[in-house]
Amino acid sequence: MPTSTLAPRSHRRRTPGQDRAHIAPLDGLRGVAVLAVLLFHAGHLGGGFLGVDLFFVLSGFLITGLLLKEATNTDKINLIGFWGRRARRLLPALTVMGVGTLLLTWAFGSPAQLGFALDDAPWAAAQATNWHYITEHIGYWNAAGSRIYSHLWSIAVEWQFYLVWPLVVAVLARGRSGGRRITAVAAAGALASLTCMVVLPHAIDATRVYEGTDTRAFSLLLGSLAATAPARKALAPLRGRSADILCGLLACGLGASWFLVEGESSASLFSGGLFLHSLAAAALIALLASSPEGRIGRILGGAVPRRLGDLSYSIYLWHWPLYVLLPQEVLGFGGWSRTAALIALSVAAAALSKTAVEDPIRFRARWATGRTGLAVLTAGTLAATALWLLIPRPQLGAHSVDVTRLTAPRP
Repeated sequence: MPTSTLAPRSHRRRTPGQDRAHIAPLDGLRGVAVLAVLLFHAGHLGGGFLGVDLFFVLSGFLITGLLLKEATNTDKINLIGFWGRRARRLLPALTVMGVGTLLLTWAFGSPAQLGFALDDAPWAAAQATNWHYITEHIGYWNAAGSRIYSHLWSIAVEWQFYLVWPLVVAVLARGRSGGRRITAVAAAGALASLTCMVVLPHAIDATRVYEGTDTRAFSLLLGSLAATAPARKALAPLRGRSADILCGLLACGLGASWFLVEGESSASLFSGGLFLHSLAAAALIALLASSPEGRIGRILGGAVPRRLGDLSYSIYLWHWPLYVLLPQEVLGFGGWSRTAALIALSVAAAALSKTAVEDPIRFRARWATGRTGLAVLTAGTLAATALWLLIPRPQLGAHSVDVTRLTAPRP
């Protein structure tokens, strides 16, 4: 991509969501989380799906921190500006992945995969994949392998949180007691969400409690709670060696849970286990944010974890379609060799997406702003819609059985 399309970092237009320094260990924590998910979907890490839970907590912490900072600095929150920044950050990569995946599935997928992709695409575009699967009784743990967009349930949960929580913060953050009010509401909301998870049925199929926005909100709200002034004040005495030791214990505890948990077969997972995982993640994140210079902070802030964290969103978007479309039967090899190849492809696709699409739009390259940007957006939306409408819908099973021969009289 020509360097002229993306202004140097020092000359990019700054927005309220960008005028803060990145916290290196938190970037690295994203990288660890996405690696856990990659290994889980490859069949190597039974509890790696808990990396999504870590993403939720991180999102709640970072988004709430930005909202509270804006409220402190300007005495108000520009909701339109916030949603616009979220859209520029997340939607371009999601759109490119969605269109590209649909084309790849049309070209190389099975008829069943294509049919499911066409069914799920509008829900993915509407950021409602999770509720689509819940209402259609599509089990996450036993049907995800046939659905190319099944991983987007978590993106939908985050988007639904982004629509509601900023409104709450905008109302509650006003005045001198705003921080305490947000702390109380986040804590109460997290407990209410936990209650929903515990009381709703999940013995036979856990999809409802695993993908529901109400039942997963506690992860985002615990992250939000950790970003408030009362929470930071409570952790303030922990500095230096004591903070580093606690970070190490929390990191080891989270890592152990990823190795010991086995999907929905872990009985305690939906009866408080996920909540405890989120609580530990929130404490770790808050400690790393306040004391990033410790040993654990330096490890997580290393070049490799940070680079993975920088690409984590796009890696997450691309890895699952590649996993589904490139099984062992297609590649000709399996095991760790297949895993390594698919991770490499996912990272390459993510790097291309970030360089060619995400960064130019996020940092307002010339072609992504003004009338040109509006024209690009309109053309992309129309092209995606036309593609969905024009791809022939497969007739599943149409040629597998000749019903007339079954019903014809015997000679």
